[in-house]
Parts: sequence; structure tokens; C-alpha cells
Amino acid sequence: MKKIDYSIIIPVYFNEESLALTFQSVKEKVIDTNKDKSCEVIFIDDGSGDNSLNELFLLKNEYPEIIKIIKLTRNFGQFSAVLAGYKLAKGNYLIHISADLQDPPELINEFLKYADKDNYDIVIANRESRDEGFYRKITSKFFYWLMRKLSLKSMPLGGFDFFLISSKIRDIILSRNEPNTFLQGQILWTGYKTKFIPYERKRREHGKSRWTFSRKVKFLIDGVMAYSYFPIRLMSIVGSITALIGFIYAIVVFFAAIFGNVPFKGFAPIIILILVLSGFQMLMLGIIGEYVWRTLDQSRNRLPYIIEDIYE
Repeated sequence: MKKIDYSIIIPVYFNEESLALTFQSVKEKVIDTNKDKSCEVIFIDDGSGDNSLNELFLLKNEYPEIIKIIKLTRNFGQFSAVLAGYKLAKGNYLIHISADLQDPPELINEFLKYADKDNYDIVIANRESRDEGFYRKITSKFFYWLMRKLSLKSMPLGGFDFFLISSKIRDIILSRNEPNTFLQGQILWTGYKTKFIPYERKRREHGKSRWTFSRKVKFLIDGVMAYSYFPIRLMSIVGSITALIGFIYAIVVFFAAIFGNVPFKGFAPIIILILVLSGFQMLMLGIIGEYVWRTLDQSRNRLPYIIEDIYE
């Protein structure tokens, strides 16, 4: 496979309104600025239900020497779409950018500079601020704060999904074949030399975000489960504390009964106690179930994505 200098990976999911603008911005601010470097732009249609694929065909007809299109059979999720792009990319460096124009493409020039001149294997544009609504800002800060506390100390507080990695990092990620994980964690987990570049994430101008609340919750669970023992340790701590409290309370009730002064009477305290303990047990079973499911999913060794067509 003939190597080129860098590959730009752009997953596509309901982005028909911004695709042409995104590519033109990348071409003018990056490709035309680095004419001494060879480049390819890989769009991965992750089962979009709109006119995104036709928009990609129009772009490819205009720039056939630069653009490659990968069409997946259905929506497998952004992580799987990126993996498909990584698998077929020929670049010495691989750059991930979203198709919604919220990230400034001109930062890619800095990515390449740090990678070429300073030998960084990972260059990350971390979101120092976000020109978005209050709800998105708060939920994002809470998520990445949890990730730093529970899983990855090197995770920037604003998070990231705009970055460059070397082909060496790409090969490590592809070799792991790890389902139900998240890409940012895999990148930081490698421990290679990393450069962080702060920037402000722009407000989305075109289309509607498909990053739903349920996707965010799964993203959080995947991040914690994949890189932290905290849930299991929490179960042990809560179980130990509950057992200790129960033992102490049993002693209190025993001596109170001897002296004829039972502290609580009737069914209400018993029902409350049963409900509380049952809630703890169900929560702990849910945590165990998450780990068991991940183990089962790993053992099945299913393909993370299925490619329907490749347009080169």
C-alpha cells in the first residue's frame, strides 16, 4: 500500500447540510496550505438516512484524486466509523475532524507541525471553551470531570474529538479489537508523547446534533467501565459499610430488647429497610451485568462495522 503524508478522517451521520462547507474549508485552509504534502480525505457514511451520500458523490466527482468514500451498511456508531477509516487510511498521520464545522480546520496545520518537527505521536485540540448552550456545557464538564477522577488523569477537562495520531498509534488501536470502549481513552491509554492545543469549539450552524442523551450516558459508562476499577471497588466498599452498619444495629437492637426498649415497632421500618437494601442489590447487580455483558460481547468477536461499498 502506497503511503501518503496524512489522512483526514471524517465520519458522516446526517450531515448533508455541512459536508460541502466542511470539505471546502479543509481544502482551502489545510490541503492548499500544505501543497508539499500528499493528502487524502476519507468520508465514512455511517448509515445516514438523509442525502449525505449523494452530497459526498458530488464532492468526489469534483475532487476524485483526494476524496475516498466508505459506506457502511448501517449506523454502527462514530467509534466504528472511525475504525473503518483507520483501516483503509494510507497516511503516516491520521487526523479526525467532525463534519459539522464546529472545529477549526486550520488547527490541522499546527497538528502537522508538531508531528513533523517535534515528533509528537499524538496532537490533541482540547476544548477549552464551547460556544454552546448551558446544558451541553454542564453535561460535558461533568462527564470529563468524572473521567479524570475515575479513569484517565490525562483527559483534558473540556474533552476532545479533534486530533492527530501517528500510524503507530493507529496500529495499536486496530490491534486491540475492543468493543464498547471509547476512542479518546484508547489514545490516551497508549501513553505516547502528547501535545495539547486549547481552542474554542464553535456553535453548530447546520443540521441537528444526533448526540442524544442516551448516547452520552453510554459514552460515560463505556469510558468508566473500560478504564477504571471504581464501580467494582465501590460495590465492595458499599457492601462492607452496609454490613458494618447492620452488625452494629443488630447489637443495638439486641441490647435494647434485653432491657425491653425496642427502638422501632411495626412493619414500616422493615419495609423501608428492605426497599433500601434491595435497591443497593439491584444497583450492584446492574454493575456486574455491565461487566458480564462486555465480556460476552468481547468473546463473540463480532465485526465492529460492515462496509457496503468503497468509492476510491
